[in-house]
Parts: sequence; C-alpha cells; structure tokens
Amino acid sequence: MFQAFILSAGLGTRLEPLTNSKPKALVEVNDVSLLEHNIQKLISYSCKHIVINVHHFSEQILEHISKKHYSCDIFVSDETELLLDTGGALKNARNLFDFSKDILIHNVDILSKIDFNSLYLSHKEKSSLATLAISQRETSRYLLFDENQMLGGWENIKTGERIIVKDDIDLKPYGFSGIQLIRPELIDLIDNKEKVFSIIPEYLKLAKSYPINSYIHSKDIWVDVGTINKIKEAEELISQ
Repeated sequence: MFQAFILSAGLGTRLEPLTNSKPKALVEVNDVSLLEHNIQKLISYSCKHIVINVHHFSEQILEHISKKHYSCDIFVSDETELLLDTGGALKNARNLFDFSKDILIHNVDILSKIDFNSLYLSHKEKSSLATLAISQRETSRYLLFDENQMLGGWENIKTGERIIVKDDIDLKPYGFSGIQLIRPELIDLIDNKEKVFSIIPEYLKLAKSYPINSYIHSKDIWVDVGTINKIKEAEELISQ
C-alpha cells in the first residue's frame, strides 16, 4: 500500500539528559523505544519497506535494527556527516525509495493512534501530491488551510511572520502533526539546491501549483514526545 520514511536523525536536545548517551529514536515509552513503536505500527498496516535516517549515535540505531529482526525491509539513509533537516533528508534518501508506492513520512518522536488506512484513502481520493496530518491545537507555528482544506500558508505566532501562497480569505490555522503522505515524484519537484533545508517551505512553494491537502485528526490520540515531561503523558495515552 505505502512505504515509509521515519525521520530519526534529530539530536533530541529537548530530551537531554536522556539523549546524552542515546539517540532520540531509542528513548523509551513504556519500555519500548520510539523507533520500535513506530516501526511496529507501520508493520501492522502491512508496510514492508521502511527508510530510516540516522545521525546522532547512529551506530546504536544500526545495532537496534540488526538485533530486532523486524518483519520488513529497513533501509538506512546516512546523515552522520551532516544533519540535513526534513527536506534535505528526503532528497538525500531518494534512491532508497520504491517510486511505485506513496511514502508515509513520520517523525520518530510522534506517537499516535492515527488510522493510516484512513489517511491513505483520503490522500488517494483527493489525488494529492502530499497530504499533511493536522489537528486543531495550540502551538507556536501553524499551517493555514483554505475552505477546501488545501494548504494556503504558514504563520509563526511568536514572531508574527506569515507566508501566504493563496488567497488568505478565511484561511484556518492547524497544528502540523509530523506525519505526511506524499507521492514519490514530489521529491523531484523540489527545486531547493541546498543540502540542508526544511520540507515545509517546499510544500508552500508546491501548493501554488499542486494539490497539497490535509487530513484532520483532531479527535485521535497524538503526542509529541519531544521533551522529558511528555514521556509520562505518552505512556498514559498510548496505553489507552
């Protein structure tokens, strides 16, 4: 149905001191690493092709993969020399993907009960180039969507910065959930020549000419395990 790219290369500075000796991907929630939580969820949706990028304590992730013997093919995108951010990571991993299948991109520090089948069906029904999982919640940065739930802009509440790519009448703000489904050809439509760059500005550029849609999941359990105090919250929510 789809393949996956788990963004696992981050430094996890907000999870220190845990990440002083291990990568963020191997921080545990209910005695299971974030990486394993997400790999097992993907496998439960019959995902058999998973790409993982590595940077911080990369050797620990490689050892984890070799010991676990997951029931899927796992490919590693090496960023040990330079952390590439989300957009750079996607371009760097290009040759590891099967271009006949859509790619579910998932931040490793996100745990949720989002239904990936429902996300995939929404993506296909709308013939989207990309479908971004979003929810109504308070955050410092928002993606802005029009009445048809098409991406129209971005704003930073703290700085007041706004980027609008469509008519801004009645654009509604949503928090981005760190999960997205893309058609693989999107990678070759990115015209950023830098090595290190974020994917969000690229979505905004592409939204001027291509369907960048949303998948609203405001009622689903979702937690960003980006800080230590979120670990306990995640343990309680994921156990439900």
